Order: sequence, then structure tokens, then C-alpha cells
Amino acid sequence: MTSVSNPMPGHAMMAWLTRTGQRLRQLDRNHLWVLDTAVIVVVFLLFCLPDLLGDNDGPRGPEHALVTFTHLPLGAKLALQIALLLPLFWRRRVPFTAFAVIAAVFVVQWSLGAFLRADVSLLIALYSVALHGRLRLLPWACAVMVGVLIPVAIRVAVMISVWEVLFFLLSVATAAVALGFAMRVRRAQLTALRERAASLEIERDQRSKLAAATERTRVAREMHDIIGHNLSVIITLADGGAYAAETSPERGAEALRLVGDAGRQALGELRRLLGVVREQSDTPELNPQPGIADLEALCARIRAAGPDVLYHSGGDLDSLDRGMQLMAYRIVQEALTNSLKYAGPRTRVLVTVSLVGARLLVRVTDSGPPEGAKRPGPPPEPGHGLAGMRERAALYGGTVVAGAAPDGGWAVQAVLDVTSNPGAPGGPA
Repeated sequence: MTSVSNPMPGHAMMAWLTRTGQRLRQLDRNHLWVLDTAVIVVVFLLFCLPDLLGDNDGPRGPEHALVTFTHLPLGAKLALQIALLLPLFWRRRVPFTAFAVIAAVFVVQWSLGAFLRADVSLLIALYSVALHGRLRLLPWACAVMVGVLIPVAIRVAVMISVWEVLFFLLSVATAAVALGFAMRVRRAQLTALRERAASLEIERDQRSKLAAATERTRVAREMHDIIGHNLSVIITLADGGAYAAETSPERGAEALRLVGDAGRQALGELRRLLGVVREQSDTPELNPQPGIADLEALCARIRAAGPDVLYHSGGDLDSLDRGMQLMAYRIVQEALTNSLKYAGPRTRVLVTVSLVGARLLVRVTDSGPPEGAKRPGPPPEPGHGLAGMRERAALYGGTVVAGAAPDGGWAVQAVLDVTSNPGAPGGPA
């Protein structure tokens, strides 16, 4: 609620009262006995002290309808007052017991025919039962209250009927119960709000940690795709250039040039990725994320490293959104990297990307290492490679299957649903 619609929260007096209330609640939490003692002292000063200093004949009506009460000695009067007030010290810890003790003293006092203003402690005890006690004991407390008030109503009903006096006394008791119950509900609501706020704070922290973990996974996957692919190409080109430098210097120079191109491309992609991580959203994206159109250049770079790469495409691939194109590019890139790493530079690779209806089919197969050597299998604990491809495909409701091909090579096939769009254009998040 804003200060325009409700100016009271900004008032200096309200701020002072709020601060004072918070200090008192903190004091009460740290020292329970302070408030209990203060209640007893206040009741004593307001209700007991006038009885000790003045007349104790009680309330009177007109002379022809005088209501008389027993005049107690000062010691007896003080003893009854202490017996009525002292149980209030435990009214929050054992409220029903305190109420029962005060009710018993109340019955003894009225059986002696005495009137004491300290009887207000019975209402305070009933209020405490409604506020602090077990709710299943509240009906019993109310029944006891009715039972002890009936003789009082009969005793003081001189000018008016017993029912009118009893109605007044029960109304006061009902007000005490209602006030205690209202305070109980309010405290329960405040406790629920505090627990809800704490739960929301924990949930917010968990969402932040989950988002951070997801972002770290995404960055690790992108870093693996960029660095793993380009380093595999660079290493293969460097080995081939070192071998060709002795027999064919021009091919060694060409290999070095290709190494430089691969390194510059990797550096550019890393800069773009780190720029996104640093949340430089106001910087224009001069080098957009790769897509289907960049698969020709990707195959050319792998082809320069030695493998014979054939690329076939089919369907309206340009109609795919940027996220789908980036995901297909990364799957092909990872599959080509694995072919170069495990099958070597003398393998033949066939890359097929086609759009058939609502499905995008990506297939990369190689002929395996030369001389029919057995291709090494994936590591016992796969890293980001195959897992990254499966995660990317799962974002679009697709699957990735990788395994040995019938001719001894290796095949990676992804089937993707082009109707899925988990993120904004630009790639899966």
C-alpha cells in the first residue's frame, strides 16, 4: 500500500510506535518474566490498591436496595488479592492451570460474601486461555466461567433481574475470549507470513543457484564445442604441417595458414561467448552464432585437416529459427570432431542434414580409421561431447543415437522436432 492511499505508515508517531512495539516484543522474547510481572503490578495498582486504601463494602444501590458485602480484615483482603494475582505470572506458560487456580480463589472469595476489584484477574486468565492455551481446553474454561458467574449474578441481582446481570457478566467474559482468540489468529497469520517469506527467500536462493548451475553447464558445453573442435583441427593440421615441411614446404605453409584461421575462429567464438557471460547485451553482435549456412565452412575446415568430408542437405533449412540452426551446427561440429579425433585424418565422413516435415534429421557417419583398424570406443565416463549433443536434442524434443556403423565406422544420428522452441531466437538457454 502506497503512502498516498494510507499516509499513516509514514507518520512520525506511527514509526515511533512501531519501533517501540518491536523493542517490547524483543524484550519479551528475551525476558518472559518482565511482561508477566508488569501485568501483575498494573492490576495491583489499578484494582487492588483502591480496595486496600478505601472501603470494601462493594457497590451500592439506593438506600432501599442496598447491596452489602462482607467487610474483610486487611490481612485477609491482601491474601485473597495475592491469591488472585499471583497465578497470572504463569498465565502464558500454563494458562488453563492459572485460570483454574484463580477461579477456585474467586469461588472462595464470593462464598465469604466479599467483593474485590482484583476479580478482574479472572477475565485476564480467561483471555490468556484463549490466546495461549490449548483450544480443546477453551470450552472447559468457558463452562467454568459460566459456573462461577451464576452465583455472582444471583448475589448482586437486587434492582434488576438475574438474567440481565448474568447477560452483562457473560458478555464481558465473551469479550475477553473473543479478544484472546482474535489475537491468537493474528499471531498465527503473522507466523505464517514470516514462514512464507522465509520459504520464498530460500526458494529464490535455490532458483538463483539452479540458474547459475544451468548457465555454468551451458557455458561449459559451448566451451567444449568451441575449444574441443578447433584444437582437434589445429593439432591435426600442425602434425600434418610438420610432416609435410620436409617433403613439401608449400603444403606446410598452407597447413600453418589453416592453423592460424582455426585459431582466429576459436578466439572469435570465445570472445563472443565471454561477452554473453559478462552480460554485455548492449554490445552489438558483430559475429552472429553459427547456423546451417556455416556447415559448408565447417566441413571445409575439417576437410583441410585431412578427412574426406561430404555434405548433403535437403529441405528448407533456412526457415529454421536461430536456436535450431545453432543446435544442429553444434551436433555436426561435435560429431566431426569425434571423427577427426578417433578415426584420424584419413577417414571419410558423410554429413547429412535434411528437413522432412516437422523433423530435422542430422546424420554424421565416418568410415573409421584406415587399414580397417578397430575404432576406439567412447570413454567409460563420457564428458561434454555426447552428453552435450543429447542435451541439445532434448531441448527440442529430439533424440541422439551414437554407435558403431555396420561398415566399421561410427555413426551419429539426431532426430529433432522443429515445432519445439524452448528459448528465444539465438539458441537454447
